[in-house]
Amino acid sequence: MINFKNITFQNIKQKLQVRKPWDEVIIFVLNILISIPTFLIAHQNLVELNWPLNIDRILLFIFIIVAIQLLLRLLRTIIIICILVYLLVLLYGTLSGNYGFESVYEDYDSMIYTMSDNPYPQDIIISKLLPFPNKSEILKAIQYKNPKVRNFAVMAVNKNFKNIKGYSDYRTIIQCFAVFKEINSRWNYVSDPKDGDYIAAATESLNYLSGDCDDHSILMAACVRAIGGTPRLIHTKGHIYPEILIGNMNDLEAVNFLIKNKLFEKESYGKQLHYHIDERDQIWLNLDYTAKYPGGPFMSEEILGALTLN
Repeated sequence: MINFKNITFQNIKQKLQVRKPWDEVIIFVLNILISIPTFLIAHQNLVELNWPLNIDRILLFIFIIVAIQLLLRLLRTIIIICILVYLLVLLYGTLSGNYGFESVYEDYDSMIYTMSDNPYPQDIIISKLLPFPNKSEILKAIQYKNPKVRNFAVMAVNKNFKNIKGYSDYRTIIQCFAVFKEINSRWNYVSDPKDGDYIAAATESLNYLSGDCDDHSILMAACVRAIGGTPRLIHTKGHIYPEILIGNMNDLEAVNFLIKNKLFEKESYGKQLHYHIDERDQIWLNLDYTAKYPGGPFMSEEILGALTLN
Protein backbone atom coordinates (compact mmCIF):
# COMPACT_ATOMS: atom_id res chain seq x y z
CA MET A 1 0.00 0.00 0.00
CA ILE A 2 1.36 3.40 -1.03
CA ASN A 3 1.97 5.87 1.77
CA PHE A 4 1.05 9.20 0.19
CA LYS A 5 2.13 11.07 3.33
CA ASN A 6 5.78 10.28 2.60
CA ILE A 7 5.56 11.53 -0.98
CA THR A 8 6.59 15.20 -1.19
CA PHE A 9 7.34 17.48 -4.11
CA GLN A 10 11.04 17.39 -3.22
CA ASN A 11 11.07 13.59 -3.28
CA ILE A 12 9.38 13.53 -6.67
CA LYS A 13 11.89 16.08 -7.99
CA GLN A 14 14.80 14.00 -6.73
CA LYS A 15 13.41 10.80 -8.25
CA LEU A 16 12.80 12.44 -11.60
CA GLN A 17 16.08 14.31 -11.70
CA VAL A 18 18.48 12.87 -14.26
CA ARG A 19 22.11 13.09 -13.36
CA LYS A 20 24.14 14.85 -16.02
CA PRO A 21 27.88 14.43 -15.44
CA TRP A 22 28.62 16.75 -18.36
CA ASP A 23 27.08 19.55 -16.29
CA GLU A 24 29.97 19.27 -13.86
CA VAL A 25 32.48 19.32 -16.71
CA ILE A 26 30.95 22.45 -18.22
CA ILE A 27 30.81 24.18 -14.84
CA PHE A 28 34.45 23.27 -14.12
CA VAL A 29 35.72 24.50 -17.50
CA LEU A 30 33.75 27.72 -17.12
CA ASN A 31 35.16 28.09 -13.62
CA ILE A 32 38.74 27.87 -14.92
CA LEU A 33 38.06 30.39 -17.70
CA ILE A 34 36.64 32.86 -15.17
CA SER A 35 39.10 32.14 -12.35
CA ILE A 36 42.27 32.88 -14.34
CA PRO A 37 41.48 36.53 -15.20
CA THR A 38 39.88 37.00 -11.76
CA PHE A 39 43.07 35.78 -10.11
CA LEU A 40 45.19 38.11 -12.25
CA ILE A 41 43.09 41.07 -11.16
CA ALA A 42 43.25 40.03 -7.48
CA HIS A 43 46.99 39.31 -7.72
CA GLN A 44 47.75 42.76 -9.11
CA ASN A 45 45.49 44.66 -6.70
CA LEU A 46 46.01 42.83 -3.38
CA VAL A 47 49.10 43.35 -1.23
CA GLU A 48 51.56 40.48 -1.42
CA LEU A 49 52.33 38.82 1.94
CA ASN A 50 55.64 37.42 0.65
CA TRP A 51 55.03 33.99 2.18
CA PRO A 52 57.51 31.22 1.29
CA LEU A 53 56.92 29.56 -2.10
CA ASN A 54 54.20 32.15 -2.83
CA ILE A 55 51.78 30.18 -0.66
CA ASP A 56 49.64 33.30 -0.19
CA ARG A 57 49.02 33.46 -3.94
CA ILE A 58 48.39 29.71 -4.18
CA LEU A 59 45.77 29.98 -1.42
CA LEU A 60 44.28 33.02 -3.18
CA PHE A 61 43.91 31.06 -6.41
CA ILE A 62 42.35 28.08 -4.59
CA PHE A 63 39.93 30.39 -2.79
CA ILE A 64 38.86 32.01 -6.07
CA ILE A 65 38.31 28.64 -7.75
CA VAL A 66 36.26 27.30 -4.82
CA ALA A 67 34.17 30.47 -4.50
CA ILE A 68 33.39 30.65 -8.23
CA GLN A 69 32.67 26.91 -8.36
CA LEU A 70 30.10 27.23 -5.56
CA LEU A 71 28.51 30.25 -7.24
CA LEU A 72 28.30 28.51 -10.61
CA ARG A 73 26.75 25.40 -9.07
CA LEU A 74 24.08 27.50 -7.39
CA LEU A 75 23.20 29.05 -10.75
CA ARG A 76 23.75 25.82 -12.70
CA THR A 77 20.49 25.71 -14.66
CA ILE A 78 20.56 29.33 -15.76
CA ILE A 79 24.25 29.11 -16.69
CA ILE A 80 23.82 25.93 -18.76
CA ILE A 81 20.96 27.50 -20.70
CA CYS A 82 22.97 30.69 -21.29
CA ILE A 83 25.99 28.68 -22.46
CA LEU A 84 23.89 26.70 -24.94
CA VAL A 85 22.41 29.91 -26.35
CA TYR A 86 25.89 31.45 -26.52
CA LEU A 87 27.27 28.42 -28.37
CA LEU A 88 24.44 28.64 -30.89
CA VAL A 89 25.20 32.33 -31.45
CA LEU A 90 28.90 31.56 -31.94
CA LEU A 91 28.05 28.72 -34.32
CA TYR A 92 25.92 31.08 -36.38
CA GLY A 93 28.71 33.68 -36.31
CA THR A 94 31.27 31.12 -37.46
CA LEU A 95 29.10 29.86 -40.32
CA SER A 96 28.16 33.38 -41.44
CA GLY A 97 31.73 34.68 -41.27
CA ASN A 98 31.08 37.05 -38.38
CA TYR A 99 32.17 36.83 -34.74
CA GLY A 100 32.56 33.12 -33.99
CA PHE A 101 34.57 30.51 -32.09
CA GLU A 102 37.93 31.57 -33.54
CA SER A 103 37.28 35.21 -32.62
CA VAL A 104 36.43 34.24 -29.04
CA TYR A 105 39.64 32.21 -28.75
CA GLU A 106 41.75 35.08 -30.12
CA ASP A 107 40.12 37.63 -27.79
CA TYR A 108 40.54 35.42 -24.72
CA ASP A 109 44.14 34.56 -25.60
CA SER A 110 44.95 38.22 -26.17
CA MET A 111 43.24 39.23 -22.94
CA ILE A 112 45.12 36.70 -20.78
CA TYR A 113 48.44 37.52 -22.46
CA THR A 114 48.09 41.24 -21.88
CA MET A 115 46.59 41.01 -18.39
CA SER A 116 49.61 39.11 -17.04
CA ASP A 117 51.94 42.07 -17.54
CA ASN A 118 49.52 44.93 -17.02
CA PRO A 119 49.42 46.75 -13.64
CA TYR A 120 45.68 47.32 -14.12
CA PRO A 121 44.46 44.05 -15.70
CA GLN A 122 40.83 44.92 -15.10
CA ASP A 123 41.20 47.65 -17.72
CA ILE A 124 41.85 44.97 -20.34
CA ILE A 125 38.52 43.29 -19.64
CA ILE A 126 36.74 46.65 -19.72
CA SER A 127 38.32 47.49 -23.08
CA LYS A 128 37.18 44.13 -24.50
CA LEU A 129 33.64 44.81 -23.35
CA LEU A 130 33.49 48.31 -24.83
CA PRO A 131 30.95 48.43 -27.64
CA PHE A 132 32.02 48.95 -31.24
CA PRO A 133 29.18 50.31 -33.39
CA ASN A 134 28.01 48.09 -36.26
CA LYS A 135 30.82 45.62 -35.53
CA SER A 136 29.44 42.63 -37.45
CA GLU A 137 28.51 44.75 -40.47
CA ILE A 138 31.93 46.40 -40.52
CA LEU A 139 33.79 43.08 -40.31
CA LYS A 140 31.70 41.76 -43.18
CA ALA A 141 32.36 44.91 -45.23
CA ILE A 142 36.17 44.64 -44.90
CA GLN A 143 36.53 42.46 -47.99
CA TYR A 144 40.31 42.17 -47.94
CA LYS A 145 40.25 38.89 -49.91
CA ASN A 146 38.17 40.35 -52.72
CA PRO A 147 40.22 40.61 -55.98
CA LYS A 148 39.04 44.18 -56.59
CA VAL A 149 40.36 45.31 -53.21
CA ARG A 150 43.62 43.46 -53.69
CA ASN A 151 44.08 44.86 -57.21
CA PHE A 152 43.47 48.41 -56.04
CA ALA A 153 46.03 48.01 -53.26
CA VAL A 154 48.58 46.56 -55.70
CA MET A 155 47.94 49.45 -58.09
CA ALA A 156 48.60 51.93 -55.27
CA VAL A 157 51.84 50.14 -54.37
CA ASN A 158 53.06 50.27 -57.98
CA LYS A 159 52.09 53.93 -58.28
CA ASN A 160 53.57 55.29 -55.03
CA PHE A 161 56.99 54.85 -53.39
CA LYS A 162 58.00 52.07 -55.77
CA ASN A 163 61.62 53.25 -55.95
CA ILE A 164 62.33 53.41 -52.22
CA LYS A 165 65.36 51.20 -51.69
CA GLY A 166 67.27 49.94 -48.67
CA TYR A 167 64.38 49.45 -46.24
CA SER A 168 63.47 45.81 -46.81
CA ASP A 169 62.47 45.35 -43.16
CA TYR A 170 59.76 47.98 -43.64
CA ARG A 171 58.67 47.06 -47.16
CA THR A 172 55.13 46.11 -46.12
CA ILE A 173 54.68 49.28 -44.08
CA ILE A 174 55.96 51.41 -46.98
CA GLN A 175 53.50 49.68 -49.29
CA CYS A 176 50.68 50.30 -46.81
CA PHE A 177 51.68 53.98 -46.78
CA ALA A 178 51.38 53.89 -50.58
CA VAL A 179 47.78 52.71 -50.13
CA PHE A 180 47.22 55.49 -47.58
CA LYS A 181 48.49 58.10 -50.05
CA GLU A 182 46.33 56.79 -52.87
CA ILE A 183 43.13 56.68 -50.84
CA ASN A 184 43.54 59.87 -48.84
CA SER A 185 44.61 61.96 -51.82
CA ARG A 186 41.42 61.01 -53.65
CA TRP A 187 38.89 60.55 -50.84
CA ASN A 188 35.73 62.66 -50.94
CA TYR A 189 33.67 62.85 -47.75
CA VAL A 190 29.98 62.10 -48.30
CA SER A 191 27.51 61.89 -45.40
CA ASP A 192 25.20 58.98 -44.59
CA PRO A 193 21.40 59.25 -44.85
CA LYS A 194 19.87 61.19 -41.96
CA ASP A 195 17.83 58.22 -40.76
CA GLY A 196 20.79 55.94 -39.95
CA ASP A 197 24.28 54.63 -40.69
CA TYR A 198 25.07 53.30 -44.14
CA ILE A 199 27.90 50.78 -44.06
CA ALA A 200 29.52 50.57 -47.49
CA ALA A 201 31.53 47.49 -48.38
CA ALA A 202 35.14 48.06 -49.43
CA THR A 203 34.35 47.12 -53.05
CA GLU A 204 31.49 49.62 -53.08
CA SER A 205 33.70 52.48 -51.88
CA LEU A 206 36.23 51.68 -54.60
CA ASN A 207 33.77 52.86 -57.26
CA TYR A 208 33.99 56.55 -56.31
CA LEU A 209 36.41 56.66 -53.33
CA SER A 210 33.73 58.50 -51.40
CA GLY A 211 31.81 58.06 -48.16
CA ASP A 212 31.93 58.94 -44.49
CA CYS A 213 34.47 58.02 -41.82
CA ASP A 214 33.40 54.39 -41.38
CA ASP A 215 33.41 53.82 -45.15
CA HIS A 216 36.94 55.25 -45.38
CA SER A 217 38.07 53.12 -42.43
CA ILE A 218 36.62 49.97 -43.96
CA LEU A 219 38.34 50.55 -47.30
CA MET A 220 41.66 51.50 -45.71
CA ALA A 221 41.62 48.47 -43.41
CA ALA A 222 40.70 46.13 -46.28
CA CYS A 223 43.47 47.41 -48.56
CA VAL A 224 46.10 47.41 -45.81
CA ARG A 225 45.25 43.87 -44.79
CA ALA A 226 45.11 42.73 -48.43
CA ILE A 227 48.86 43.40 -48.79
CA GLY A 228 50.00 42.04 -45.43
CA GLY A 229 49.59 44.98 -43.06
CA THR A 230 47.82 44.84 -39.70
CA PRO A 231 45.09 47.48 -39.37
CA ARG A 232 42.64 48.27 -36.62
CA LEU A 233 39.67 50.60 -36.35
CA ILE A 234 39.28 53.09 -33.51
CA HIS A 235 35.88 54.20 -32.28
CA THR A 236 35.69 57.64 -30.66
CA LYS A 237 32.72 59.84 -29.92
CA GLY A 238 30.96 60.25 -33.25
CA HIS A 239 33.94 59.07 -35.32
CA ILE A 240 35.75 55.96 -36.57
CA TYR A 241 39.23 55.96 -38.06
CA PRO A 242 41.90 53.41 -39.08
CA GLU A 243 45.36 52.79 -37.63
CA ILE A 244 48.23 50.55 -38.72
CA LEU A 245 50.50 48.46 -36.53
CA ILE A 246 54.08 49.78 -36.69
CA GLY A 247 55.81 47.67 -34.03
CA ASN A 248 57.95 48.85 -31.12
CA MET A 249 59.73 52.14 -30.37
CA ASN A 250 62.71 51.22 -32.55
CA ASP A 251 60.35 50.60 -35.45
CA LEU A 252 58.68 53.95 -34.77
CA GLU A 253 62.02 55.74 -35.06
CA ALA A 254 62.70 54.10 -38.42
CA VAL A 255 59.17 54.83 -39.67
CA ASN A 256 59.43 58.42 -38.44
CA PHE A 257 62.61 58.85 -40.53
CA LEU A 258 60.95 57.31 -43.60
CA ILE A 259 57.86 59.52 -43.36
CA LYS A 260 59.77 62.75 -42.82
CA ASN A 261 62.71 62.17 -45.15
CA LYS A 262 61.54 59.78 -47.86
CA LEU A 263 57.79 59.46 -48.22
CA PHE A 264 55.87 62.51 -46.96
CA GLU A 265 58.54 65.20 -46.64
CA LYS A 266 56.33 68.22 -47.47
CA GLU A 267 53.22 67.01 -45.68
CA SER A 268 55.04 66.17 -42.42
CA TYR A 269 57.61 68.96 -42.37
CA GLY A 270 57.96 70.37 -38.85
CA LYS A 271 55.15 68.13 -37.56
CA GLN A 272 55.03 65.19 -35.18
CA LEU A 273 53.64 61.69 -35.55
CA HIS A 274 50.45 60.80 -33.69
CA TYR A 275 50.09 57.24 -32.47
CA HIS A 276 48.71 55.02 -29.72
CA ILE A 277 50.50 52.41 -27.61
CA ASP A 278 48.35 49.40 -26.78
CA GLU A 279 48.43 47.04 -23.80
CA ARG A 280 51.24 45.03 -25.43
CA ASP A 281 53.36 48.18 -25.93
CA GLN A 282 52.75 47.94 -29.67
CA ILE A 283 52.55 51.20 -31.60
CA TRP A 284 49.64 52.04 -33.90
CA LEU A 285 49.90 54.95 -36.33
CA ASN A 286 46.94 57.13 -37.31
CA LEU A 287 45.64 56.71 -40.89
CA ASP A 288 42.53 58.91 -40.67
CA TYR A 289 41.12 60.55 -43.79
CA THR A 290 41.78 63.92 -42.11
CA ALA A 291 45.54 63.18 -41.98
CA LYS A 292 47.83 64.38 -44.77
CA TYR A 293 50.55 61.92 -43.78
CA PRO A 294 50.61 58.66 -41.77
CA GLY A 295 50.58 59.71 -38.14
CA GLY A 296 48.80 63.00 -38.80
CA PRO A 297 46.81 64.71 -36.02
CA PHE A 298 43.92 62.82 -34.44
CA MET A 299 40.45 64.16 -35.07
CA SER A 300 39.41 62.83 -31.67
CA GLU A 301 41.61 61.47 -28.85
CA GLU A 302 39.29 59.55 -26.50
CA ILE A 303 39.13 55.87 -27.48
CA LEU A 304 35.77 54.22 -26.81
CA GLY A 305 36.54 50.95 -28.58
CA ALA A 306 39.08 49.25 -30.86
CA LEU A 307 38.55 46.60 -33.54
CA THR A 308 41.79 44.83 -34.48
CA LEU A 309 42.03 42.82 -37.70
CA ASN A 310 44.71 40.15 -37.21
